[in-house]
Amino acid sequence: MKSFSGKNHTGFRRGFKASIAATMSLVALSGMGGVATAQSAAPSGSAPSGVASSAPAPSGPQSSASALVNKGEPMRTPAPFAGSPVDSGLKIGAVPAKAGALMNTVPLDPAVGLSAAGQQFRFSYSTTNQHGTVSPSTGAVFFPKGKPPAGGWPVLAWAHGTVGLADQCTPSMNPRSQRDQDYLNHWLNQGYAIVASDYAGMGTEGLMSYLNGKSTAANVVDSVIAAQDLPAVKQGGQKISRNWAVIGQSQGGGAALHVGLRATERSQQANLNFLGTVATGAPAYVEEIVLAGSPTFPPVPLPAGLNTYAMYIVAAFREANPNVDVDSALTDEGKRMVKAAEDSCYPELSEALKGTNVARAFSKPLREVPGLEPALREFMQTPATGYDKPVFLGHGLKDMDVPTPIGIILNTDMWINQFVGDMRSRNQRVEVHWYPTDHGGTVPASQVHSTPFLANLFRNA
Repeated sequence: MKSFSGKNHTGFRRGFKASIAATMSLVALSGMGGVATAQSAAPSGSAPSGVASSAPAPSGPQSSASALVNKGEPMRTPAPFAGSPVDSGLKIGAVPAKAGALMNTVPLDPAVGLSAAGQQFRFSYSTTNQHGTVSPSTGAVFFPKGKPPAGGWPVLAWAHGTVGLADQCTPSMNPRSQRDQDYLNHWLNQGYAIVASDYAGMGTEGLMSYLNGKSTAANVVDSVIAAQDLPAVKQGGQKISRNWAVIGQSQGGGAALHVGLRATERSQQANLNFLGTVATGAPAYVEEIVLAGSPTFPPVPLPAGLNTYAMYIVAAFREANPNVDVDSALTDEGKRMVKAAEDSCYPELSEALKGTNVARAFSKPLREVPGLEPALREFMQTPATGYDKPVFLGHGLKDMDVPTPIGIILNTDMWINQFVGDMRSRNQRVEVHWYPTDHGGTVPASQVHSTPFLANLFRNA
């Protein structure tokens, strides 16, 4: 079969990337998930139905665009967190000088555990945060029932999806969703030990750096390294293999891809063997949507979930980049939205933002903030090349949280990059699957294919 030339592929990718902003605009206007319909016309000098307007409309092109924006409802105050976090008695402890070191561990409270686990623990460990500083993180480790095989339990690192940024949202301190429980129990029943990082800033100092791929990948890799020194492994009856892979969904799917870009070298330094990646519902190119944020974009209220993700991104980016004056582009309401994102978990924030247009958050286009665009791309861009170990990609054809066009662009670009470009940067192997379901439904639907994919990786390790 004749392959693409590097020259032709470069032009293809330029066209591909140029279409992203237009595609995302269509997504915003698509009416999916109950999105309000944009007003096509309005009487001169008046606001369309549903547009909040407390002052006479100014004149000019910008004001004309603003007049056609459906502002939706103001953000409501998020409700208090509905859960009761369980810390299992873990003391975080003093942070070592280097990343990847175990700090403390305790048995995980069964109320926040998994039914298929034989033993389960909560632990603290050192990692690198978004500011390049060695800092603490926490996580949970789950061992299958029965005796480990001769080479030890093969290890899967679980990269969790969006739960929020605040400490009370920490996954190892709360019951996991039924979907995630079923998914993780499946892997335990397949004979894998699971290491599940909470990510730095969740239940520990600082703010979790939402969709910051490099930082989150470091948190995940360091959790696997630290788990090697658990007392249950060093002194008890558990044994874990040096071979490991990463699995992740949504926010965690993006994190898993960044793990796939960086884990090989870091694993070799720790005498571990990274095998590959399973990513479902992975976000990508989201920076293009965020960069479009302005008083006139989006033109209509988006589904509450997309509003929530947008505010988590702005909050995390602002914290990670204090030298970029994000606040200069925020309205007073926008500053309240960002503060709510820092303090509220997903269910409460999404309910508070239901029917709200996040265009209300912006006093001017984000692109106009000096230094913001390159910093945002550095913060959250997901490369489509450079994967030196196999990657499994799964996406739902009815996905509205990470809209299907994003999956089509990312997955196709990664698949093509097995065959084109510099041999040193080509992806080793990419397996793409599409499922006739939504964002969350892709997790169980993908198991029929991801199970043999991972089994083959470990069998041939």
